[in-house]
Amino acid sequence: MDLDLGTVRAFVAVADDRHFGAAADRLGLSQQAVSKRIAKLESGLGVTLLHRDRTGTALTDDGVAFLPHARALIAMAEAAVASLGGRDRPLRVDVLGTRLAPTELIRRFHDAHRDVEIDIVTSRGLRTGLSALANGTVDAAFARVTGVLDPRFAHIPAYAEPHRFLASRKHRLAGRRRVRLADLAGSVAWMPGNEPGSEWTDLYTEMRREFGLRISVDGPDFGLDHLIDALAAAPDRYMFTGEAMRVPWHPGVVQIPVVDPTPVYPWSMVWLRRNRHPALPRLIDHVTAGYEPFDPARQWLPVTDIRDGGFG
Repeated sequence: MDLDLGTVRAFVAVADDRHFGAAADRLGLSQQAVSKRIAKLESGLGVTLLHRDRTGTALTDDGVAFLPHARALIAMAEAAVASLGGRDRPLRVDVLGTRLAPTELIRRFHDAHRDVEIDIVTSRGLRTGLSALANGTVDAAFARVTGVLDPRFAHIPAYAEPHRFLASRKHRLAGRRRVRLADLAGSVAWMPGNEPGSEWTDLYTEMRREFGLRISVDGPDFGLDHLIDALAAAPDRYMFTGEAMRVPWHPGVVQIPVVDPTPVYPWSMVWLRRNRHPALPRLIDHVTAGYEPFDPARQWLPVTDIRDGGFG
């Protein structure tokens, strides 16, 4: 049969994640679309590659035998695309959100390299960013790196972004010049934008455990403007934000630095090692030169970020 790379890629994603839903998120597809691709592949090969059980999805013996060849096919396809890509197109960069710190990093890069045309892309973090990097949809992505990445990808620390305390001017701490984490022990941070399974939610889970905070995700997330309005009207609510995040100005809201220690958000720049876009090395050099090292004496990160993210 003529193998469809889309079906092979879906099989590898499910084999890696052992879950159709997680694989669908990573590929940017619906779970139904992934299931159809797997069914098409199995029908063409005449074998069953995967079976589902109560704990998730497992490989059959045929699936185990086919997996290394499937990985090789995907790698060859990516190498073919990478060998041609990047010659006459913009540098595509995933910044997660245009209000977030990486957008400012890219703006500064553009100011210093006006000859480089740039396309800004937003996604759902590394859950979709890694597949976008692998298939050449983007050339670089800014995100929090958790765990050890596939060796096809490289990453460097880009920005240890200090946190700010964001609250109504009626909040009991609103008059402080600085807010200590100890002042927030036992309190509830309102973070409705925390998506289950995202790298940013995982960071705040670690922060909650370390400093005795509680996190509430109550209420739908209608966007940042709505959140700021709701925050201004609630004297008992607060949330965390990064110092470089473009928060809409509101007369009823204050931003205060968090100290003793200062939690930081560990932004990393990630790229596919085989990517040959001519501007990519210049972006890597720019990010490396501008990185201000994480300071463990006054800042806080989970141990896993210091180790796996290169922030040590």
